[in-house]
Amino acid sequence: MQCNKKNLGLLFDQLADEDKKTLFLFAQFIVSNTESVDDVKEALPEITLIERPEKESVINAIKRLSASYHMVDRDSLMNTTSDLMMQHMLKGKKAPDVIDELEMAFEEKYQKLKQEHESER
Repeated sequence: MQCNKKNLGLLFDQLADEDKKTLFLFAQFIVSNTESVDDVKEALPEITLIERPEKESVINAIKRLSASYHMVDRDSLMNTTSDLMMQHMLKGKKAPDVIDELEMAFEEKYQKLKQEHESER
């Protein structure tokens, strides 16, 4: 049997009502999924930079930066974030210095993501 509208219609007519609904929902899913993938390639979200408070803990800085750079995969920053947190907690590195490095790490990841995104277009 060939894949065309006529044969699809014949198969559709043979389905129970509940199966017709399922097939229809699946077809909608396929169409919407295809459109959303194209939309994602077109628009990389901009940074919503949340202002850095005067006194901020490293944990709160990580939360703030994760919210500001929501489009950056957190897992990709796990090693850097963990290393900087350990330098702060175990080696006594000052919070503002750690936060400066965290901000640079998030910005670098975003810029890399932006370059990859632009090269795909």
